[in-house]
Amino acid sequence: MKTLEVRTSLTTYPVYIGDGIRQNIVDLMTSTGRSYTKLLLVTDSAVDAIYGHEMVQLLKQKWSVEKVVVPNGEESKSFSQFEHIHTKAIQFQLDRSSCIIALGGGVIGDLAGFAAATYMRGIDFIQVPTTLLAHDSAVGGKTGINHTLGKNLIGAFHQPRAVVYDTSMLDTLSDVEMRSGFAEVLKHALISSEDFLSELMSIRSLVELSKDELAHMLYRGIQVKASIVQEDEKEQGIRAFLNFGHTLGHAIEAEYGYGVITHGDAIAIGMQFALYVSEKVVGLRIHRSQLKEWMKELGFPLQVRQDISTDAFVDRMIGDKKARGGRVQFVLLKQIGDVTLHSFTKNELYQWLEEWKREEGCL
Repeated sequence: MKTLEVRTSLTTYPVYIGDGIRQNIVDLMTSTGRSYTKLLLVTDSAVDAIYGHEMVQLLKQKWSVEKVVVPNGEESKSFSQFEHIHTKAIQFQLDRSSCIIALGGGVIGDLAGFAAATYMRGIDFIQVPTTLLAHDSAVGGKTGINHTLGKNLIGAFHQPRAVVYDTSMLDTLSDVEMRSGFAEVLKHALISSEDFLSELMSIRSLVELSKDELAHMLYRGIQVKASIVQEDEKEQGIRAFLNFGHTLGHAIEAEYGYGVITHGDAIAIGMQFALYVSEKVVGLRIHRSQLKEWMKELGFPLQVRQDISTDAFVDRMIGDKKARGGRVQFVLLKQIGDVTLHSFTKNELYQWLEEWKREEGCL
């Protein structure tokens, strides 16, 4: 088992990574030094069918446990499911010494974490990620739900008390879900170091990764995020670097319709656009065609849909929570691992997106 610590201004918590470690979840939770009265396990229908009963039985060895199951998919990051979890928490009589367990991917982590952040003005929660994508969302304390007008616009910063990452639970992921999670690993490499990127680009097939390779990849990705969160917990500065590729990516998710394209596939397209703009604006030198070809081999989509207008994407980006005074704060790379922020007007964004789409044959 690999262990690393995430340090923030208010707390420090462990991230445990290992094969089969969910079997030791009682000991791992107890080792945090927290004493809990009750646990509310929040999961989705897909994860519940595989791990729900087992996890309840494991947790019942020490605590009284109630389970809440929400529909699988991005649509569950909604006001209605947020209220549903609160209703179950109240009915189960959770108190301020209770804890919410988020068993699932990024959707469940965000939703359950936001419920924990707001129930009785904040109770503990623990992340038990079941997807590769959640290696990003499970660490750092961003929680929230979507609004019909934008992704993650309603939420709170609320750090987990621990992250228990059992890599054996990734065995049940589809190729599409593995690829989606890998996009965030690639993002961490692009914003951190050439050697991490080189390691990743030696991978020719995600389904053939060994458990050791997977654990190492997760550890390095989480290390990158943890180091940034330590310096900037609430995104006042460098934490914005973690949004590389996300400005257009979130616009794609919203414009396509939540759940139509995976988060990782949308971010992969967003990163291609961000790399293009980085070349034009801050002089990034990278073999983008080589990177693009490798990503294509792994199955990533690399172009936006032609039936959606540039105006529609730009309007979504201007409405993003990272926008300031009608300008969009955009994350660019001066070189691999050297990140900078640049703000664009609506007209400038329109111009860059049109030029990139023309280069990619999307017009």
